Amino acid sequence: MEKEGLGCGICHGPGSLHMENEHEPGLIINPNKNPEVCFRCHLDKKAEFRLQYHHPVIEGLVSCSGCHDPHGSEARAWTLTSFSDTNEVCFKCHPEQRGPFVFEHDAMREGCTICHKVHGSVNDKLLIARDSNLCLRCHFQTQTDPNRFWIGDSDHDARLPRGSCFSAACHTAVHGSNFDDHLRY
Repeated sequence: MEKEGLGCGICHGPGSLHMENEHEPGLIINPNKNPEVCFRCHLDKKAEFRLQYHHPVIEGLVSCSGCHDPHGSEARAWTLTSFSDTNEVCFKCHPEQRGPFVFEHDAMREGCTICHKVHGSVNDKLLIARDSNLCLRCHFQTQTDPNRFWIGDSDHDARLPRGSCFSAACHTAVHGSNFDDHLRY
């Protein structure tokens, strides 16, 4: 399958090797087993996988093609990536986050990438922001009392020193809950 001038040889090596040595399948480069093939064009992603928290691609525990399908019908020519529904890609490995939940966190409708980086992050759990800063990206309101910190109709001033929203054991089911709507946010 050729995409906008990028032929098979870009990822799988020169076709002449395959034709001359058809009984030696080891000569065909398999990007599933070697992420360096992908990193030739996606050097920025290699850097992301070297961050402290990352999907274990460089370690060989998952492959780029586990999430990306360069041969897919929805692949965009300039990226060779197929992502019709990012959440579905994430749920392949993280099915416990799918739900359905009785009390679903609204962010789930927006998609996993509202809170998570997909390749690597400086924050645990591949979060895009640290601690309560993540939650305050959406759950923030103008403060009218300098002595109180309000989120919704609840005074959070005394709660914030305990830690982030989820690590302080207040909102532990950030994806959703079947028991208590306050656990999610």
